[in-house]
Amino acid sequence: MAKNSNIVHQYFRKEENGTKIIVRVNPIHWTGAELTITDAGAEMREVELDSEVIDDLKIYGFKEVNAIEFNLYLAGLL
Repeated sequence: MAKNSNIVHQYFRKEENGTKIIVRVNPIHWTGAELTITDAGAEMREVELDSEVIDDLKIYGFKEVNAIEFNLYLAGLL
């Protein structure tokens, strides 16, 4: 199987001042997506990352979570 088809993304979440930020990290290619959720709705942006991003997210108060919440917001179900 190709390396691209076996990627297990990592997810991190932080809540601050009524805003939720959920980050999806691809630990193979160091790319990802950031969802910012406010009362006005959800906004997603693609991001380029580096190999230190996981440590950086933890330093900034992000907690590792599962994919469910990210994917529900992405699908517009939350």
